[in-house]
Amino acid sequence: DSAIYDALVRMAQPFSLRMPLVDGSGNFGSIDGDNAAAMRYTECRLAPIAAEILADLSSNTVATKDNYDGTKREPVVLPSRVPNLLVNGAAGIAVGMATNIPPHNLGEVCRALLKLLKDPEIKNYQLVANDAVQGPDFPTGGQIINTKEELREIYATGQGTIRMRGTTQAGDTDRNAKTLQITSIPYGVNKANLVERIAELVVGGKMPLIEEVRDVSTDEIRVDLILKKDADEAKVLAYLYKHTPLQTNFNVNMTCLIPSENPEIGKPSRLGLKEILWYFLQFRLDVVTKRLENELAALDKRIHILEGFALIFDALDIIIRIIRKSDGKQDAKEKIMKRFPASNGGLDEEQTEAILELKLYRLAKLEINLVLDELKNKKRRARQIRKLLNEDTIDTNASGRWQIVREEITELLNNFGSSAEGKRRTSIEQIEEEVEYSAEDFIVEENCHVLVTAEGWVKRQKQIVDPSKSRVREGDRVLACVAGSTRATIAMFSSLGVCYTARFIDIPASTGYGEPVQKLFKMKDGEKIVAVMSMDPRIITGIEEDPKHPDYCPATHGFAASDNGFALRFCLAPFAEPSTRSGRRFARPGTGNSIVDVQPITGAETILAISQNCRAMICSAEDVNYLSGPGKGVMLIKLAKGDTVLGFKASTGDRDLLNVETNRGAKKTISTAKYRVTSRGGKGIEVQKNGKIAKILIDPPAAPEPFDEE
Repeated sequence: DSAIYDALVRMAQPFSLRMPLVDGSGNFGSIDGDNAAAMRYTECRLAPIAAEILADLSSNTVATKDNYDGTKREPVVLPSRVPNLLVNGAAGIAVGMATNIPPHNLGEVCRALLKLLKDPEIKNYQLVANDAVQGPDFPTGGQIINTKEELREIYATGQGTIRMRGTTQAGDTDRNAKTLQITSIPYGVNKANLVERIAELVVGGKMPLIEEVRDVSTDEIRVDLILKKDADEAKVLAYLYKHTPLQTNFNVNMTCLIPSENPEIGKPSRLGLKEILWYFLQFRLDVVTKRLENELAALDKRIHILEGFALIFDALDIIIRIIRKSDGKQDAKEKIMKRFPASNGGLDEEQTEAILELKLYRLAKLEINLVLDELKNKKRRARQIRKLLNEDTIDTNASGRWQIVREEITELLNNFGSSAEGKRRTSIEQIEEEVEYSAEDFIVEENCHVLVTAEGWVKRQKQIVDPSKSRVREGDRVLACVAGSTRATIAMFSSLGVCYTARFIDIPASTGYGEPVQKLFKMKDGEKIVAVMSMDPRIITGIEEDPKHPDYCPATHGFAASDNGFALRFCLAPFAEPSTRSGRRFARPGTGNSIVDVQPITGAETILAISQNCRAMICSAEDVNYLSGPGKGVMLIKLAKGDTVLGFKASTGDRDLLNVETNRGAKKTISTAKYRVTSRGGKGIEVQKNGKIAKILIDPPAAPEPFDEE
């Protein structure tokens, strides 16, 4: 029963259904995501429009099937006079298919149905008009910013994207601030989450033009944004539309179940607006036809009884005498049927039974006349129904049954389409030009430090004096500590050859352990951050390519090496801009291999690389190819089977050493002063005959140099 109650609750929520089918009393949830009260605390009844959905149910107008335990019969579909599929929309998912139909205005759908009835050859785009369906009409209001051409394309194909926005208006203004009021939100958006998201932007310093956010909603939505006096409302809204759910998309997929040979099984098909409307009209014609057939059957049965009454009214004395001389009801029935045999136009068993059940007062003269009048009226109505059932329904403007369908739709339009609830809530606005803005305009510029650990924890602080004293989890270590402006970006290079770039302001501020980098980006299992660079122009320069010579190395570019002995050089400029959560690829190390390190170089350095089997490669950085796109690279060192590269260092001189530790605890140094420079691609120099290299000794990251105040 919990699933039933959840469905009932949704049908009572005015923010979920355009025309709620249940009138609820009690707590039925809220647009803030609050749950409804338990069923023992709530009451409900059907809304008036629900009666239109259940109308004609008792007239055998729809097919039925066994219920869940086979003890009763239930309708396969309700004989609804309301086009509920369009009015309240639908959403669902099944194996290999899904549907997502937006809600619509009842009055507009009814007018479109009448328009289609008048001209069945009408074009789809003519049904998407001001005098028919303008577009979706969401329960929460808001506005649709699609063009008319886009809406017509969506309704023609049955799929597309509806772009929704909340609506705003100017509020009170004083000497120090002004107010922007959010008066409606997009359909399906949780208002509490929206307010929380805006507040996060304000607290995080990403939206300094907003000083405060207040949710003062009652029965109507109203969220007050207190802006600075000089704030540009258009730019504030443009930022909120992009970074909060104040603007969202509704992905339309009008997949429906259309009639098939088996009335209990529908055939899935994606339909346009005209097709859905026409299927509904055909459904209503079928319901009206079955209702008339059911009514005619009841009329024929009643006429048969009334004809029996009319027959005995001329022979009342004989009937009464037979009854008085009979031994009982069964004896009287047999004698009456014998006296008035059915073969000679007399009475059959059903008529005789009705006569014996007749009350004595019905034998009065006035009552006899009422019976005869009823018989006359019933026969006239039966003739009308037979005429309607025998008509051809090809012409929707000449058929009597189509006229009944038309009258019922018109009645629905008059009763519900013209009410306050039937008034359109969602406006359709034509956005001539989007407001241009830069995300940096909303960021308060200040210097900060970001610390990243080897296990992938990241945090931002105003200043980190000594990274070695920063709080890290047990077993973890500081991988990098970089500085930059809150408007600048930080690039994090992963072991799978993907670079994740974010603005410094986007890194969570924390004095504790920080947050996992996976909260910022979509990383794969086992993927780790191996290198971090500040892309602040004050820290790193000369990374741009020459447009005239894109194959030339920039003054500063990246060098990456993988554990299978391959290396590459690449341009850093593409990774200076914020990436998506999926990042940007800078290398393709191949299945089973990983990037061990990434460092910025100028090309004049000497690469000192070391493998686990004590083989060192010392070569010029310029020997490694510069790639214009992500790739595997070229062979840096030829490894023996089972060997792997542990890391490298871009050395700038004889005193720039690579320090390593063997598996026996001995420490060794590798430098250009100690070993000769060779060409890349060889087996390298043996730095130790026995044992293996356990690890590269890395100096603890130092605190970044403070920026010049200017």
